[in-house]
Amino acid sequence: TLIGTVDLKYDDVSYATVHQSAFLRCGMMPVQPIKELWWFKIGASEERVYYYDPTSVDAALMKRARRSSRDNTSLEIHPTHLSDEGEYKCRIVVWDNTGNSTEPSVPISKEARMMLKVNVPPEKVEITHLTSGRNLSLRCKSEGAKPPVDILWTKTSPDGVETEIPDLPKVREIEPAGELYDTAEQIFYQLQENEMIAKISCVVRHHNTNTTIYKNITFVSPAIQNALKVTMQRFAEPVLYSSIENQDGQDNKAGLVKISADPGFKVPYNTSVTLKASAPGVYPEPRYLWWVGDQTGIAGRELHIDNLEEDKSYYVLAENPLGRVVLEVPVHITTSDYSQWNDSSRDGDAMVNDTTEGLDTGAIIGIVIGALIAVFFIGFAVWYWTIRDGTHVFSPKKEKPHTIDEETVPFRSTDKPLLRTISTQTLEGRRSRREPSI
Repeated sequence: TLIGTVDLKYDDVSYATVHQSAFLRCGMMPVQPIKELWWFKIGASEERVYYYDPTSVDAALMKRARRSSRDNTSLEIHPTHLSDEGEYKCRIVVWDNTGNSTEPSVPISKEARMMLKVNVPPEKVEITHLTSGRNLSLRCKSEGAKPPVDILWTKTSPDGVETEIPDLPKVREIEPAGELYDTAEQIFYQLQENEMIAKISCVVRHHNTNTTIYKNITFVSPAIQNALKVTMQRFAEPVLYSSIENQDGQDNKAGLVKISADPGFKVPYNTSVTLKASAPGVYPEPRYLWWVGDQTGIAGRELHIDNLEEDKSYYVLAENPLGRVVLEVPVHITTSDYSQWNDSSRDGDAMVNDTTEGLDTGAIIGIVIGALIAVFFIGFAVWYWTIRDGTHVFSPKKEKPHTIDEETVPFRSTDKPLLRTISTQTLEGRRSRREPSI
């Protein structure tokens, strides 16, 4: 713009980012000696921002304003506030004698007006989701930007390749929030059947401030090792199934479902057990459903079992939009002699049921050993007197040798012939002889 004999160089619109520096150009071509420099902000009235008099005064009426180091007349504001946006005017007073050195110089005032636009990058970006089976509803919201942001959606493959998701059904909303804008965009996406990990990104771009913000959401399916695809009565479709006994416990696999037991998977009779399920790295957090046999399922991460009395296998389903798995959790009793455990056991420790009313363990063992010795001697005595065939060893009177009379031997005509042998080791003066068959 040419004003008088001085060409003022300025921009009709200048842009600045909040909290950074704003530059308002107002330069002279050619450069002339300055008598005065004024900067005003135009509103309901002209608000003086800066004044400069080369002879005495260099005053910033706005503390954040100063003359630019690029020249002597442009204005810089640092840091820029959103309230700095608006129309500005620079007024330059120079000495001009129109090229006639014989005439005295006269002050000439030159003015230029320009707009300052202050841009604000998004302050906050959040992503939310709703799921129904494998169908996702994703909503990305950017808050506090000026002007409104642009939003696009990308998907990253397991090998790290990012591509824009094409042909998405979208719903876009822009809402004023004072001088700023909130922008939200909702999409609908269906996860593929074979997807175990799906990383979806909301990319917020604010071109005016050269700002790009990524907000990612990564869906991870619950996983198990050594899985079999089986059909269970509870589910219409096959599910991935395994027993925890077939899991090797590796922690480096994303999404691996883990089961813990308190106090353990092998417990004494009549012990209470708490089973806990977890799936580190799985997103969204899976829902869990426990059951045993044909009982109704119990939802939650934990299953509490009161007073376990026999070996049982419990089942837990872990399910999120990407998949579902079922784990069999066997819990075993450590002894088969259930009667030795006291029903009033506490803290999971088995208690021996003491029926001897006050006798300690040593006394009980002594009584049992004594009883066994007594039974042994009684049996031995019975056996000994039986083989003596009635002889009285301890009688002081010496008796004649005892012979067996055939008449005294009971016999039936139907019995088979018998062979009888009398030992000489127990009867004095006896010799072994074979009795004739009858």
